[in-house]
Amino acid sequence: MAAQPTAPASASAWQDPVPLGLSTAPLPEYGSGSLADLLPTLAAGQGVPGMTAAITELSPADRNCVFLIDGLGWEQIKDHPAEAPFLTSLLSTSRGGTGRPITAGFPATTASSLGSVGTGLPPAAHGLLGYTVRNPDTGALMNQLRWKPWTEPRLWQPHPTVFALADAAGVHTAQVSSPTFQHTPLTKVALSGGTFHGRLSGDERMDLAAAQLAEGDRSLVYTYYSEVDSNGHRFGMDSDAWRGQLMYVDRLAERLAEQLPPRAALYITADHGMIDIPFDEQSRIDFDEDWELRAGVALLGGEGRARHVYAVPGAEADVRAVWREVLGEQFWVAGRDEAIEAGWFGPPGVVDQRVRARIGDVVAAAHDDVIITASVLEPRESEMVGLHGSMTPVEQLVPLLEVRS
Repeated sequence: MAAQPTAPASASAWQDPVPLGLSTAPLPEYGSGSLADLLPTLAAGQGVPGMTAAITELSPADRNCVFLIDGLGWEQIKDHPAEAPFLTSLLSTSRGGTGRPITAGFPATTASSLGSVGTGLPPAAHGLLGYTVRNPDTGALMNQLRWKPWTEPRLWQPHPTVFALADAAGVHTAQVSSPTFQHTPLTKVALSGGTFHGRLSGDERMDLAAAQLAEGDRSLVYTYYSEVDSNGHRFGMDSDAWRGQLMYVDRLAERLAEQLPPRAALYITADHGMIDIPFDEQSRIDFDEDWELRAGVALLGGEGRARHVYAVPGAEADVRAVWREVLGEQFWVAGRDEAIEAGWFGPPGVVDQRVRARIGDVVAAAHDDVIITASVLEPRESEMVGLHGSMTPVEQLVPLLEVRS
């Protein structure tokens, strides 16, 4: 079993060790410094019953706003000070707040991370365990980002959100995002509670988020921007398109910070970081063209850097052995029980049967600059430049940047 982690005071304190086995996988900081700990910490400071302030250095505020920038990890901000001068200025404590990395959770991907943010629970508890996982009731893969095929949301993720609990406790609660997301199942199970306000432009979202923050004596407001991530997937982080989005979201963050009402705190974070993967055979291993990796596999889930592998009944041990032999120099490869006991998805004790059965018989997490594509099964995803999902610092570490009024 992997050793329990300690909270990183800086990015340098949370490094990717030499890959010598499962115990070297750098665990997310569940319970002290992960995305799942952020909203409960803020809500505890507002007096919401049942919430625990796990991120102990955050001081309570009556009005809290979380601005989540999809795909913008800690390392990406550090590496682009010219494009993100405002966000860069918040990396230190020079503005009187905290500027530190926290961890996304595993897998470091949008559906899992938004589930952790909204419910205040790790993936092992809320059950959104990646991009695609097998639905034990149907035997088919279920895409948890696009919610296809349809699955009853409250059966798939039954836990209440922090927003709903805060709203019930009398906190003014609101989400400000694209109208596209208002009625999606992922929003319902991860981010609902209070009032949803749809606005198309980033500028409108920042202005409305600030206004909603001022609406209550105690307020909890969430706002979101997705285009940094989508441009990273499509063009990569060396592209003008990605850098342009970073420049724009930097201005959005500053615009929101300048409008904070009294007794307010703004927390800027992300759901994961990102890494660009070259288009060559060494960096992109095609599952659909590799007979060894396909042998004994019934379904391939997850995504390129964090795979759930579902074996044909009776072939689980053989599949694990082959995947370790073929990929062991580039991936952490664990059986289901090993990944659970190691704490990849959260503390082992919070995994119930509902969630356990969704985890792959084999779980493979990349530690090198490599992905497992599926050119036939996943043609669109296989063409992406920027990827994420695993436990390396560039994917796991997300910013926790604070501005106070």
